[in-house]
Amino acid sequence: MQISANKVVSIHYTLTNNEGDVLDTSSGGEPLNYIQGIGALIQGMEEGLEGKSLGDKLQLKIAPEKGYGALQMEMIQQVPISAFGGQMVSPGMQFEAGSEEQRFLVTVKEVSDEFVIIDGNHPLAGVELNFDVEVLEVREATEEELAHGHVYGPGGHHHH
Repeated sequence: MQISANKVVSIHYTLTNNEGDVLDTSSGGEPLNYIQGIGALIQGMEEGLEGKSLGDKLQLKIAPEKGYGALQMEMIQQVPISAFGGQMVSPGMQFEAGSEEQRFLVTVKEVSDEFVIIDGNHPLAGVELNFDVEVLEVREATEEELAHGHVYGPGGHHHH
């Protein structure tokens, strides 16, 4: 059976950047289970897996446009350090920002005596992604899985 829309797919993956640093992996843990074609994964990953079968091993190189998007310079802002209310701020810290309706994560890039540079881009925006993927299972999704948009059963989502 090949990976196509509405199939439940189980994969092991390792994500590296172009320097070879491992950014994320399912190796040694539970595989990733998802439904193909409903936007559960980044676009480049779904496109790369389309048509693959059980046991396939592949390497995907995904451009930012089909990953977490290009780096948006307007998402990088300089904020007065006083906005943090005397809290200790250092590069790499993450904060939630935005309004009640629209929350997003910002990462502190630089700190000076007066200003903090924050970046609201996804941490992997603008980064070319390299995935090593192994296909562990491909099966038809159940009507319930399709209705709810996620996988049930081993490694899937459970309702209590």
